[in-house]
Amino acid sequence: MGLALNTDLYELTMAQSYLESGKLGDAVFSLFIRRLPRERGFLVSAGLETLLEALREFRFSEEDIDYLGGLGRFSDDFLDYLENYRFSGDLYAVPEGRIVFENEPLIQVEASLPDAQIIETVVINVIHFQTLVASKAARSLLAAQGKGVIDFGLRRAHGLEAGLYAARAAYIAGFHGTSNLEAGRRFGIPVVGTMAHSYVMVFDSEEEAFKSFAKSFPENSIFLIDTYDTVKAAEKVVELAKTGVPVIGVRIDSGDLAVLSKRGRGILDDAGLRDVKIIVSGGLDEYDIRELVNGGAPVDIFAVGTKVVTSSDRPYLDIAYKLVEYKGEPKFKLSPGKITFPYKRQVYRHYSSEGVMEYDEVVKYNDESPDGGEALVLQILEDGRQTRTLPGLKEIREDFMRDLEALPENLKRLEYAPYRVMVR
Repeated sequence: MGLALNTDLYELTMAQSYLESGKLGDAVFSLFIRRLPRERGFLVSAGLETLLEALREFRFSEEDIDYLGGLGRFSDDFLDYLENYRFSGDLYAVPEGRIVFENEPLIQVEASLPDAQIIETVVINVIHFQTLVASKAARSLLAAQGKGVIDFGLRRAHGLEAGLYAARAAYIAGFHGTSNLEAGRRFGIPVVGTMAHSYVMVFDSEEEAFKSFAKSFPENSIFLIDTYDTVKAAEKVVELAKTGVPVIGVRIDSGDLAVLSKRGRGILDDAGLRDVKIIVSGGLDEYDIRELVNGGAPVDIFAVGTKVVTSSDRPYLDIAYKLVEYKGEPKFKLSPGKITFPYKRQVYRHYSSEGVMEYDEVVKYNDESPDGGEALVLQILEDGRQTRTLPGLKEIREDFMRDLEALPENLKRLEYAPYRVMVR
């Protein structure tokens, strides 16, 4: 089975008609966000490496061709074309980890019209999801104000693949680790995790559960203390520590996290266990994290899951893949609310003398910005071949952290604030 049937039917019906009509000229398609949602002041570009992998694998297998032939919609000539299809165009992109805004081209595809059309669905799907999650995750990182944030989202993600790539996107956006072992294996993300309530419940007492776990994993002895009574469990942890049981941290997953973390911290500190970390979890999002931090909750690490991997407050972006140029001529829509800007584009970012982002300028690709600036769009593929070595995930994460540092202070707040994007 090939990857190529993960597309919409009309991509192929259009492609066949293009071929039959002789519409084979070079086209440029641009992937961009029309408008930022009110819940987002900025976005984080993510998914490029995954997209390149998908394009390398995007071919129609014998089984795919048999299925398409059985639909009775496609000509033999077109099926022959699909059987030999390999993406052989050019691809331009804003690198992963960069902060981006509306009307800025995240991906631009330049290829023959049928070739560029066929990959529309996969381009949108891959970039949309990872950019969506990375942008949500970045808000949790900002709200944490320097405290650790880790991904616990796999079990409630919208499918195993979603959980995998959500972990990748969250790591790009500054998360420190993930519970997802496949994400750790495939992407080199640090893996984290300890125990569930079921582990505590099968033992006759919490003390026995904690001792048994510490014996198995002395260097990762983080105890879940909210199964029965969080305060009493914290006191039990202190007593165990006095007997030499190693204690690295405690996790609280329910109840009033602000109150319980303060009570727990006091109990631990009074016993001299000031190095023991407090981790909290349980349906957290950036607003919960902000409330806890602003309220002085002594939390060291926030474990977030469901609301990040599903981007619960904004589960989609107004993302589009639109034709902007055909045979060198501009193409654009004039529909109200859906106007597009023609031609392949470059984005120049302008900074203040202190290194803070001031505004972005979107111009025709070969035009220079009159004010200079940093060019964000890079060519990644030429004739289907990769022309640039992509950075590793840690380097992408570092790029994001640099952009986050350069973000204006008003955009670091959770409430929406505008940023100037000039389209010329």
